[in-house]
Amino acid sequence: MRSQQALRWLPFAVMLAVALTDLLAGPALGFLPLLTLGPTFASVSGSVRRTAMVGVAALAICVPLAYHFDLLLTWQNNLTIATIVSVTAASMVASHLRLKRERELANVRRVAEAAQRVLLRPVPRRAGDLRVALSYTSAAAEARIGGDLYEVVTTPHGVRLLVGDVQGKGLSAVETAAWVLGAFREAAYDEADLADIGERLEVSLTRHLGGEQFVTAIVAEVHDDEISLVNCGHPAPLLISPDGRVSLAEPPEAALPLGLGSLNTERTKPHRVAFGEGDQILFYTDGVIEARDRDGTFYPLTERARVLLKEDDPQTALDAVRGDLLAHAGGPLLDDAAMLLLRRN
Repeated sequence: MRSQQALRWLPFAVMLAVALTDLLAGPALGFLPLLTLGPTFASVSGSVRRTAMVGVAALAICVPLAYHFDLLLTWQNNLTIATIVSVTAASMVASHLRLKRERELANVRRVAEAAQRVLLRPVPRRAGDLRVALSYTSAAAEARIGGDLYEVVTTPHGVRLLVGDVQGKGLSAVETAAWVLGAFREAAYDEADLADIGERLEVSLTRHLGGEQFVTAIVAEVHDDEISLVNCGHPAPLLISPDGRVSLAEPPEAALPLGLGSLNTERTKPHRVAFGEGDQILFYTDGVIEARDRDGTFYPLTERARVLLKEDDPQTALDAVRGDLLAHAGGPLLDDAAMLLLRRN
């Protein structure tokens, strides 16, 4: 807001400074051509009309000063006036083109935001006896989504969720994330067995991915006092007990990421871990644990996860972890970072 106000008054400040300098220096040096800086700066942030008004103000300053120094009808002053008029006209054209690009960019952003809301829908804050919190930080400037993905759905088979990370960045990663989410949303309702959901995702990605592209993912299903996990090459989630114990829900056997199923003939099997009253489980992507500080130290998520016990509201607790993560990185993250927290009441 302050920067916008500064840009708004900058043309007038510059022209005033030029006028005072010209008065003090006299006609010998001739600073009046620098009045063209006024409309030039005005075109950066102002409208076409405002740029024209600044140009008129530049002429209103130039003419009295030229009269004061008896330069009103000289070739030097006529050239200065012509320069101010020409620069003002060019600045008006530049302002018009800038405003046109800004309107086009605003329209593109609105379309992109609508597409993002369809792709990554807000997760429900409650699902069965669970309270859900989400944190998503995209590495792409001005973007709300990237290559990380998540979904939480309540199905006839129970509460099921997906957390994943697409290899790569940019639009291609977003497109792959859309394929994974679409396949999961169908399979989560259709398939009774959790492993079958993983098979459906693998088949869908095999059709659309090429080369050595892959997606790490965890598919989970919540049961009474337990949670089933199918881990396809994804970082193991953290289990946080009410007494502060933090442990990794590591799978008994390592599995390949989605999209590389042809390299392994064995089916990825689900495994169960205890998830009872007061327990929390934190799913995350590698952008969280691979965030480095200035010394190159990775973010110690296992140590900082106890922050989740300090807040009654899961979203407030997860926001605290996100703030700690950004403070550790000391600036924008180099990779997308998603965290999904389930807390059992």
